[in-house]
Amino acid sequence: MGASGTVVAAGGTGGTDSSRPGLSGGRKAVGSVLWAVLVPALLLLGSAIGQWMTWLGVVVVLAVIAVAACVIGGSWHRAGAATLVSFGGFALMLFAGPAVYEGYMRTVGEPVDAVVTQVADRDRRRGPDMFCTVRELGGDRRTYEVSQQENCFGQAGPGDRVEIRKDPLGLLDPRLPDGPDQRNTTEITLAITAGLTVLVAVGTFYAGQRRRGR
Repeated sequence: MGASGTVVAAGGTGGTDSSRPGLSGGRKAVGSVLWAVLVPALLLLGSAIGQWMTWLGVVVVLAVIAVAACVIGGSWHRAGAATLVSFGGFALMLFAGPAVYEGYMRTVGEPVDAVVTQVADRDRRRGPDMFCTVRELGGDRRTYEVSQQENCFGQAGPGDRVEIRKDPLGLLDPRLPDGPDQRNTTEITLAITAGLTVLVAVGTFYAGQRRRGR
């Protein structure tokens, strides 16, 4: 009888060892940190872009969430973490956009005296949908129509003088000042945004560290 040619492994099993070597601890940690930084950073970028072009910001955020979910849930086999990062990403999109806009306007926005000429609620059936028309009192005396996204919530009526904040780059609409009942709203929005950012980053890092092979 001829030899079968079967190679016996050191562990006592026959056949070819098909297991793949895993990533080293250092490479896994570096990759996890990279994804943990990249995912929330791109979500924040997409949310900021959404304040300028809504559709483009939504496309960026959805693409980032889709890629993150595929990597975490598909490649790393961490379905729970993928769900957490996906829901956290959607929540971050809702809060990060206003937080970036408000923080940007309060920090670098140019104060300009203006007067409110009109306040309108265009759709009372689905709740308040406020639009304010404001006109500059100096400079070019430009007129702007701003929505609730720019803080039009009826805190100022027609004829009231306000100090709006203008984007020095001219990309974003001016922001109306806060009303008496809007104290600390920006700080709260920023705090929620920071918490969601940390949640997405930690969830991504954990999934990367605990990734499982096939």
